[in-house]
Amino acid sequence: MTNPSRLVWINRAQPGAAATANRVEAKGWTALVAPLLEARTLPNPTLDLTGIAALAFSSAQGVRAFAALTDARLPAFTVGDATAEAARAAGFTSVQSADGDVLALAELIASARPGPILHAGALQPAGDLVGDLTARGLKARTVALYETRSIEPTEALSRLPDVTAVLVHSPKAAALLAALLTARSAPHLRLLTLSEAVAAPLRALENPKISVAPFPNEASLLNLL
Repeated sequence: MTNPSRLVWINRAQPGAAATANRVEAKGWTALVAPLLEARTLPNPTLDLTGIAALAFSSAQGVRAFAALTDARLPAFTVGDATAEAARAAGFTSVQSADGDVLALAELIASARPGPILHAGALQPAGDLVGDLTARGLKARTVALYETRSIEPTEALSRLPDVTAVLVHSPKAAALLAALLTARSAPHLRLLTLSEAVAAPLRALENPKISVAPFPNEASLLNLL
């Protein structure tokens, strides 16, 4: 029987949610997987690698979508270790991880200065990686390969009184969660966020119990449990 005091709501998109659930349960908690978002590959994206020296990935979904379109395996820079693992699994041999957020990724690329960068990511990306790189004097452009759409977390909402903590990985998920919680009384929830940017949409809630990971990676986030 589930111990309500150990129930953690994981609301990131699949397949990342399943991986997070395994890590949560390895820490002795019970995982409730109920995504707020789902990722869908865009139909027939135009992928032009002309003049590109390296790739930037801000999500594992971006890696998977890119790998499905082409056999090209240019040097890759990733936002974090999970994305780096996805890149290596897809056949990339030169992979560097920022182990952080989009800003950390920009700093990693700027320090390496590999040449023109293509950011393969979402239709509505978190942060402005290309803008940041351009401001640092690098050549960069982006291509949208997938989009994320909101879905109703029916099971989580029905079990909300039993949930102790919610893991929040992205600003988009945080905004959706804030809208749901505005219409529901759940003052007991601990909202554990990956960064200040993720926490921001939740601060409009009445007396939220928000904790921010000291470093923008999942290991730091899970240490808040």
